[in-house]
Amino acid sequence: MSFLYSDDITSLFVWVDTILEEHSGKKYVGRPLSLCHTEVVTIFIWNILFLKQKTWKDLHRFLCLYHRRDFPSLPKYNAFLVLCHRATPSCLHLLQTLLVSDAPLKFMDGTMLPVCKHRRASSHKVAKGIANFGRNWQGWHYGFKLHASTTIDGKLCAVAFTQASVHEKQLAEKLLGISTRIAVGDSSYGGQKIRTHLWQKYRTFILAPAFPWQKKLMTDWQKSFLSKRSCIESTFDYLKEHLHLVTSFPRSVYGYIAHYAMVLLGYQVLKLAHII
Repeated sequence: MSFLYSDDITSLFVWVDTILEEHSGKKYVGRPLSLCHTEVVTIFIWNILFLKQKTWKDLHRFLCLYHRRDFPSLPKYNAFLVLCHRATPSCLHLLQTLLVSDAPLKFMDGTMLPVCKHRRASSHKVAKGIANFGRNWQGWHYGFKLHASTTIDGKLCAVAFTQASVHEKQLAEKLLGISTRIAVGDSSYGGQKIRTHLWQKYRTFILAPAFPWQKKLMTDWQKSFLSKRSCIESTFDYLKEHLHLVTSFPRSVYGYIAHYAMVLLGYQVLKLAHII
């Protein structure tokens, strides 16, 4: 990942193209696009690494001003937005390739992704019928929820998006997989049913703090792992506060998906390169 240190967008393009070609096994056929999917995914990652533009319009304007030589066939904004939506599956495919899914120790949790402020939920139209209300310790939210599992140093192992009302324990099995031996989470994952199911199916031990009314003994290694549970909270904090994962700017559901995919992919590249 030399492009992270040389500001060389061409090297990033070659890296993205190599991975996508190796795993897809075929090139796009049909009418030539003004920007191929590899170029759009390159733009996604480049934006998170260096440009830091919050909206698609600002990103397009920045590319027109400073990267016209890199993308001479860059279309107008509306066509560029369509290309971003069409390239989202390739972006998610690259993210899936970079996930550390075989980690034996994972930390899992969920976080709210509001699409608007609570008082505007009744008039919100962009995600109407898909987003809904969910509640956590901070109160009620309207939008979606990100479920994720990470390694102890914050690398993403698995991610899933749901409506805000979906409980964390419903996604536990999807976040862990067959390679996980120990999964650390909050008390949401402490139910006997889910713990027994994952142990019998995958031999995965769920480590969660006891409920306030419970009295349980704890070993030193369990105490040590629970004390490190904040690592996934730090991951969510970085995604939201530094990479602007939570947004209300997209004007379609496809725009939300493309934005979330761009941010998560950029974060994973930064983590794998030990930049953050």
